[in-house]
Amino acid sequence: MSVQNEATSPQARPRIEGDRQSEILEAALAVLSEVGYDRFTMDAVALRAKASKATLYRRWNGKVQLVIDALHHDHEQHHYTEHRPVDTGSLREDLIAAFCGEGGLTDKPEVDAFGAILTAISRDAEFAEAFRTQVLAPKLAGTKALFERARERGEIRDDLDIELLAPALAGIVLHRFFLVGERPTRELVTNVIDQIILPAAGVVR
Repeated sequence: MSVQNEATSPQARPRIEGDRQSEILEAALAVLSEVGYDRFTMDAVALRAKASKATLYRRWNGKVQLVIDALHHDHEQHHYTEHRPVDTGSLREDLIAAFCGEGGLTDKPEVDAFGAILTAISRDAEFAEAFRTQVLAPKLAGTKALFERARERGEIRDDLDIELLAPALAGIVLHRFFLVGERPTRELVTNVIDQIILPAAGVVR
């Protein structure tokens, strides 16, 4: 193996951890939100994070995994406390907490990244696969868990197709954002929950 390959292999890369990693990932999300995926560069992130490009390349081999890690980091930071998912004891309050808090549908940095993510999915097959498996799948699993706990509490219909309904809230809100031009707000998310999601789940309020 050449010296160059050893220097760039995952095993040889020095790890960037803790606050410094968080700063770089937050800088990456900010750059993504500001310029989009096509114009996203490692140079721009390095400048934003006040780090050398070499530092970034010691940890990430390109923008695909850096963007994925930034999105994954943002989700973990905002949706979990000590690795525990949202659990208020009520499906309605769980959904509001998950989708209207930091990192949710109403959070400006998260919303500003939506367009860039859609562009990347449509144009970059490598990014699309990584996004679906590393970012979207955990989010869907978290949302399905909210409905499964509601079923265990007897709050929703036993015959509810959770796989079908779980992604519906985000789908409806994002449809209105991209096609109608209505920016996600707590009021919009709550109205979709109360008028569409909960009735479809068989919740009587």
